[in-house]
Order: sequence, then structure tokens, then C-alpha cells
Amino acid sequence: MAEQSPHGPAGAEPVEPRLAATVMLLREGSAGLEVFVMHRVAGMAFAPSVTVFPGGGVDPGDHDAPVWSGPDRRWWATALAKEQDLASALVVAAVRELFEETGVLLSEGGLGESERQAVAEHRSTLREVMDPHRLRLRSELLRPWANWITPPGNTRRYDTFFFLAAQPEGQEAQMLTSEAESGRWARPVDLLAEHAGGQLAMMPPTLSMLIDLQRAGTVQWAMSQSKTVTPLTPVVRSRPGEPLEIEADGRVFSLRRQGT
Repeated sequence: MAEQSPHGPAGAEPVEPRLAATVMLLREGSAGLEVFVMHRVAGMAFAPSVTVFPGGGVDPGDHDAPVWSGPDRRWWATALAKEQDLASALVVAAVRELFEETGVLLSEGGLGESERQAVAEHRSTLREVMDPHRLRLRSELLRPWANWITPPGNTRRYDTFFFLAAQPEGQEAQMLTSEAESGRWARPVDLLAEHAGGQLAMMPPTLSMLIDLQRAGTVQWAMSQSKTVTPLTPVVRSRPGEPLEIEADGRVFSLRRQGT
């Protein structure tokens, strides 16, 4: 769930951004395309009470890739503008984080709770739980969507790649992470309306992704879009006594300061 970070003290040494993957899991709902979101617990040190997509940082074990089908590592390296090893690790991280936090595995079959816990507790890599069942990572169920880099001057920085994912047939997302208090499916337009009405708190990357997704009528249409992923570092504008302004991707977002 790595998306945006609070500001650090002025003059501090720049923090190197951590590579991360965030997944917008999609399904067809009765009234159109829906995306799975989670609401973070209030007591979290980072981004408390914020609505997010599943995701997190790339782990060392993500470089140990399972057998996969669909676009190969060379394709992903080009799509993500990363070296093949890093591109592969990002894809594995996206699939792993989704599995850890929702139980959904982008493969031709699912795995049980014991395997999910082994991965979530870092006792096994994704490959180590998939290989015995001869499961392949289905990279064709993922699409690259965006790349946001937290600007310098933040206490936590992420180089986050956002992916679309189509929920595999026969699997159902659940909220399985202790970092969130609830999870649900919702239409992007409804989530944006709840945010506008003050019911949901969201970070600028989440809002920007939902604005993009509300244009998609179906999962098939969204997954068919060919997007060029280019690094985007938001510009932060600060005025005394006013909310922070975050400008990114041609959009301006207001971010309430901590403690106000």
C-alpha cells in the first residue's frame, strides 16, 4: 500500500525511494466496472485511515520469480523502463502483494491460507509456494498503468508502479491484511463521490488512478488500453496556513497537513 508519504524536516538528507508495486484489482459489477479498495486502520504510523489499493514494497524474494505465462521479462522491462531483473521483481511483487492482502493469486488456480500466510510472514517466496502446485504466474492478467515517485523532502519515498489486474475466474478478493480494517468493491465514480463528500480520505495517486478508471466501462476495455508508463514526480506547493497542493499528471490535488 505504498503511495505517498508525509513530509520530513527541511534540510534533511534525501531519502532514496523504495521500489514498490500497487495493484488495482478489477471485476465486472452489476452496475459496471468495480475496483477493490481497502481502508487502512487509524493507528497506522503511515497513512492512517486512508483508502488504498493493495500493494507494497519489492522484497528480496521477489527476485526469485515463479514460472510464468503471458508477456515475458523482456516485454515487461520495456513496458516499465527497467532492467529485466527489476521489471521481473516488480511483476512478482505486484502478484505477491495482491495474494498476501486479498488472497487472489494471478494464476490458473488459487492457493490456500497456509501458503498465503507463509508468503505474508516471509517464510516462503511466491515461487516456493507456487512451484509444488505447478502453478504459473499469469502476467497477462496484469497491465502496467502508471509510475509515481514520491518527491524529495519526504520521510518515506517510493518509486511505485501501478498495475491493473483482472480478477481470475473462481477467485474472490477478501481483506486479509492487518494494516487495513475493511475492504470492499466499489465503482471508481462512487469512491470519488465519497471522497468529494468528505467520507473517504485518499492520497493523490489513488485519486488520479480512480479518475482514470472512471472512464473505463468494462474490465476488458481497461485491460486493453496500451499505456506508456513514464516516471512522474509530483510537484508540491506549500503556502502558510493552507493545504498542500500536489500537482501531477496535469491535475492539482489538495492535501491536508498533519495535525490540521
